[in-house]
Amino acid sequence: MEHAFLLTLQFDGADYCGWQRQPEGRSVQGTLEGVLGRLAGHPVKAIAAGRTDAGVHAEAMPVSATMPARWTPADLLRASNALLPPSVAVRAVHAVRHGTDARRAALGRRYRYRIGTDPGSRSPFRNRTEWSLGRPLDFGALERAASVLPGEHDFRAFAAVGEPKPHYRCRVTEAVWQDPGSGPLQFTIAADRFLHHMVRFLVGTMVEIGLGRRGEDEMIRLLGTTDNQGTPAPAPPQGLAFLSAGYPEDIYLPEVAAW
Repeated sequence: MEHAFLLTLQFDGADYCGWQRQPEGRSVQGTLEGVLGRLAGHPVKAIAAGRTDAGVHAEAMPVSATMPARWTPADLLRASNALLPPSVAVRAVHAVRHGTDARRAALGRRYRYRIGTDPGSRSPFRNRTEWSLGRPLDFGALERAASVLPGEHDFRAFAAVGEPKPHYRCRVTEAVWQDPGSGPLQFTIAADRFLHHMVRFLVGTMVEIGLGRRGEDEMIRLLGTTDNQGTPAPAPPQGLAFLSAGYPEDIYLPEVAAW
C-alpha cells in the first residue's frame, strides 16, 4: 500500500534548467525525484502544478507524489529536506486522496514578477530574483496596461511558439502592479491556466509601454491578434516566481506537516 502526498516546494531556479527533466542539465524535477526515490527505495514520479523555465523560481510549488505507506507527512518533510540541496526546500507535506495530480487538479495558479528600476538592482544579492532594468518606468502606464487583462481572453500573442494547443484561452482573475516605494516593482497575476512564457511575454510588453516605446493600446491590440509576431521579447526569467496554486478542499486528508 502507498500514500499520496502533495508537497509544497520552494526553490531558487537560477542554477536549474527548469522544473521538467531534460536529457541534459540539472532540473528541479530530477533533483526532487532523486531524493524521493532514495527514500522510497524505488523510482518516484513527481508532478508539479506548473512547469517553470530555466532560471524561474518558486515560493510554493505544489508537487504530487506517491510514497510507501511507512512515510508520514512529518517524516517525509524532515527526511526530504535533509537530502535536498540548499537551493530546494519542502515547506509542507499534505496527505491527499489517491489519484491527486498537482497539475490537473489545480483550480488556478499565481505568479509574481519583480523589476528593479533603480541602479541598486544590479546588486548580485538582487539580480538573481529580479529583472535588473535600472531605468524608471511609467507606473500609471503599467497599471493601465494590466487593467485590460482580467477576464477570459485568447492569449496566443503572449505564448511561445510550439506544439499546437486545443485553445489559447485563459481566464485571468488578478493582474496587479505594486510599487513598494523601495525595492523592485512587482506584478502579480492569477489565472485558471497559463501558456508557455505567457507571464514573461506580458511583462515584456508592459515594460515597453512603461518605457514609452509602445502605446497604451498595445495590450488590447495584441489580445486581438492570432500570433506573437508583433509581440515584444519576453522579460528575462530571473524576475519570475511561481507563488501558489489552489485546489478543491476535498483532495486533502487530515495529516499535514509544515515549517
